[in-house]
Amino acid sequence: MRPPPSPQDAFRELFERNFRELLGYALRRCGSPDDAADVVADTMLVAWRRFDQVPTDGTARLWLYGVARRVLANHRRGVQRRDRLGERLRVELQDVVPDHADGVEANAVLVAALAGLGEPDRELIMLTTWENLEPQEAAVVLDVPARVVRTRLHRARGRLRKQLGDAFGDHGHERDERTLRPAQEER
Repeated sequence: MRPPPSPQDAFRELFERNFRELLGYALRRCGSPDDAADVVADTMLVAWRRFDQVPTDGTARLWLYGVARRVLANHRRGVQRRDRLGERLRVELQDVVPDHADGVEANAVLVAALAGLGEPDRELIMLTTWENLEPQEAAVVLDVPARVVRTRLHRARGRLRKQLGDAFGDHGHERDERTLRPAQEER
């Protein structure tokens, strides 16, 4: 007389006898083969955890279909939750994050203007603008005194403004010559 199979061997046999049918069941009900494979894996995980509840009277396949049916229902609910959450996040992000397509042209102009600067000017502007470093912090990175960085930064920004020209149509803080003349004339 042969000894009864170990639980691992009995489970392996259950898996091998029913895997293809379960996969077909899941494939016909899921949106993708990956989802179907996940459903089968989760079904077999339940079978492993509840192996003592798997019928031994020849209805194990039907029991597995019942488990797979519940796993599919949970899977569908999870997909619906993710879809709703994704839609909610898309709506919120539209309000918070600007459309990057609007900035593509401006970014290209800015990159071209930065490329027209010398390496020291470009690095200094990038450190203080894109890396958000204070002039004192940039001085540490560049290994120069902070007063030198402030002077170089002022000059680099001026050269960048020249490179940009009127590309953005926004002249920022321009001096109004009419208001400067009377003050200059008094000196």
